[in-house]
Amino acid sequence: MTDILGWRRKFGVLGPSTNTVVQPDFEMMRPPGVTNHYSRIYTPNAKAVSNETFMAGMLRIGDNTLDAVHSVMTCEPHYLVMGMSAVTFYGGAAGADAFRQKVEAAAGVGISIGSHACTAALRAYGGVRRIAFLSPYFPACNDEVRRYFTESGFEVARDLCLQCPSWIAIAEVPPDLLREKLIELNGAGDVDAIVQVGTNLSMVRLAAAAEMWLGKPVIAINTATYWHALRANGIEDKVQGIGRLLEEF
Repeated sequence: MTDILGWRRKFGVLGPSTNTVVQPDFEMMRPPGVTNHYSRIYTPNAKAVSNETFMAGMLRIGDNTLDAVHSVMTCEPHYLVMGMSAVTFYGGAAGADAFRQKVEAAAGVGISIGSHACTAALRAYGGVRRIAFLSPYFPACNDEVRRYFTESGFEVARDLCLQCPSWIAIAEVPPDLLREKLIELNGAGDVDAIVQVGTNLSMVRLAAAAEMWLGKPVIAINTATYWHALRANGIEDKVQGIGRLLEEF
């Protein structure tokens, strides 16, 4: 028997309980026959006022992930999609691999995570070597993101972190500020691509627009992660209006 609505794939989506952006973003990209089943990782809305408090909160989310995995697996999804990004960059390339392996061992199915999805997206565009990235994080977490991309073969020319004061505040960052940060990251046009990390930062549509006026790949992590999950499951549908990644690759 086949699920009536998820006849192609049922995706279990893992995201922090404070996150209000991933769920609607993934629904916007969902093709017919694919269903998303959100499992919230318990996350107090901690105030992040320093490198130490941000990193402690991020690691707590990582520690609570497997509870959300066990919960969502009761609906027997075919595949998992990680809707939280910071923990997937922690520990560089080896840390990302270890995180993926831990979740897959617990779930018995595959998972797409933000770090791996972003590097796959950069390679899909082709010709990308030098990048810049934007996050809602604190500097210590940006260091982990930089380490991951560097170990994955990319040169990080510059990065910016918004230092959002709480998990919920990430979803409150206005587009005007994000547009300014993208322009700043582009600098003199000396980067091949710009990446946005932090899944509660609403950037899917802005990144798609920025690709047109910057003339280069601008990758929102939610777009990259869902694209990666679709393609990993043999679903090649092209989704229009949310950037070149889903339209072309």
